[in-house]
Amino acid sequence: MSKLTIYDTQGTRVAPTTQVFNNISVALGKVGVQFERWHATKSLTADAAQDEVLGAYKDSVARLNKQYGFRSVDVVSLGPDHPKKDEMRQKFLSEHAHADFEVRFFVDGSGLFYLHVEDKVYLVLCEKGDLISVPANVTHGFDMGKNPNFKCIRFFTAENGWEAAFTGSDIAKQFPSYDDYVANA
Repeated sequence: MSKLTIYDTQGTRVAPTTQVFNNISVALGKVGVQFERWHATKSLTADAAQDEVLGAYKDSVARLNKQYGFRSVDVVSLGPDHPKKDEMRQKFLSEHAHADFEVRFFVDGSGLFYLHVEDKVYLVLCEKGDLISVPANVTHGFDMGKNPNFKCIRFFTAENGWEAAFTGSDIAKQFPSYDDYVANA
């Protein structure tokens, strides 16, 4: 189940944790983050290739492409046996921002976003069926855990796809990791 916890930048919780979808959506909407629940009902194998995933959700992909003018769409998929899982975890977890807004649709599994907005950090556990759109230039990180298991469709208005400007901050280390956050759900 999706979950939201809001902290100040020193790591003190400033609002109760919620798993109520509408409460999550409203709280994130106040800082410009779109959070929706979609139907991720297509049956995909753990090793489904990008073309298979995009084909399964072609109508949803086409609708978003038309709505926002996306020029690039891909699939990021990591399982516990991925040979570069540790390297990719550190890359995504490092606080960064994008010049483009970041849209992710979780078609399987889960992951934890750390959204650093002004003097707060929003921990957003996204799960299968969740669509999240992080505004351009919002610093954030993403933790997939020690043994990742997720599949996301990523949308970009830039043809080059995922391009990050890393801040060098290790702020995510002040907050629960994906594994700890999920364990304490």
